[in-house]
Amino acid sequence: MKPLPELMSFLEGLPEPHILFDTQYRILAANAAYRRQFSPDRSVVGRTCYEVSHHFSMPCDQSGESCPLMKARESGQRERVLHLHHTAKGEEYVNIELAPLLNAEGEQAFFIEKMESLRVAEGQSKAQGLIGRSGAFQQMLTMVARVAPSMATVLLLGESGTGKELVARAVHEASPRATRALVPVDCSSLPENLFESELFGHERGAFTGANTARSGLVEAASGGTLFLDEVGDIPLTMQVKLLRLLETGTYRRVGSSEQRHADIRVVSATHRNLDEMVAQGKFREDLYYRLSTFPIHLPALRERRDDIALLAEALLQRVAGARKLKLSDSAIALLNVQNYPGNVRELRNLLERSALLCDGDVLEASHVELALLTGRRARLGSAAPPDGLVDLEPVLAVPLASPGALKSAERVALHNMVKAHPGSRAELAAQLGISERSLYRKLKNIQLE
Repeated sequence: MKPLPELMSFLEGLPEPHILFDTQYRILAANAAYRRQFSPDRSVVGRTCYEVSHHFSMPCDQSGESCPLMKARESGQRERVLHLHHTAKGEEYVNIELAPLLNAEGEQAFFIEKMESLRVAEGQSKAQGLIGRSGAFQQMLTMVARVAPSMATVLLLGESGTGKELVARAVHEASPRATRALVPVDCSSLPENLFESELFGHERGAFTGANTARSGLVEAASGGTLFLDEVGDIPLTMQVKLLRLLETGTYRRVGSSEQRHADIRVVSATHRNLDEMVAQGKFREDLYYRLSTFPIHLPALRERRDDIALLAEALLQRVAGARKLKLSDSAIALLNVQNYPGNVRELRNLLERSALLCDGDVLEASHVELALLTGRRARLGSAAPPDGLVDLEPVLAVPLASPGALKSAERVALHNMVKAHPGSRAELAAQLGISERSLYRKLKNIQLE
């Protein structure tokens, strides 16, 4: 069955990228907006949607992806998913909205797919923004794409260093408020006696030193997004005033009786367990429910190990400046087996130290090993390292100025990696990016010493 010419003409006039395909996944039409954005050099008509978008040889649901067509077949309704698509500019995250079209017998005959790039994240190494391809990352990004167009308050939950401010910016930039300001408030750094004034502003003479009237951060965020970072550190006395702002959308400057309206969207974040704080009476339960209309869990770096290589490449670009440093395979292998209690922030610091210890154009595993040794915090007590952590606690004193510092660091790291590795020597060699023969030679040298 061929689609009606009127339908083809309608698609062509839509401003957003659209494609039309049949029940066998074959693309029947692609409008001008789609051709410009996703396929400027080659026609997609006659090809399958999964081959064009993902370079798959089988449908998405058979290749580990969520398939909107299969979902629509099951539900009979419009379906939305977030996919990583191949485009003319490389891989991009794309919001897909698919709608089934019924024939005269009420059967699904065609499908229309609308696509919108989510420009706040990348599936490849880039200098800025959110980067990742792992399942945990894509699950988090799907939640961002779902909530961003709304006005719902968002609560970002995750360990320190997981990139909560970047995700808050992603929520803002994918929202209708993207053209206005995103105003961050570091709740942990504001003294209790200044918190209200910083947030709501004050009038002249409101307190000692208030020589002029001053607007607050809520006013600065008007029309945009207010990001409350480390919201678990807000003093109890201020929590009730923040609750009033969220419930009524109004506030008063310190020293004023005039009620002002706040045109803001609130995104908050914390690394604390707010449920426990509520149970302990340290955080208001009513405020918690106001802030957590749409909670999003940010995965720790150890939960998204598939992204470490991508992140390392992008972070190295940022910390190396004008230098064109590259990571060797063995360096990436060593980075991949760390546990990163400080998450992405710790990975960034590790790469910056490694870059400073590298004089050439290629950052090797030996540079990473020495950076690990110089940066490792002293372990409290004698507890064993957590499962999977490569313990690089120095068993040798390694003076940084000594000519053999890097070799000593390599011996220490290799010794500890052998003790921690549960698999075969061949697997360890592959993980380090060296041959099995080279690994045995290095182990023999350690034994001789």
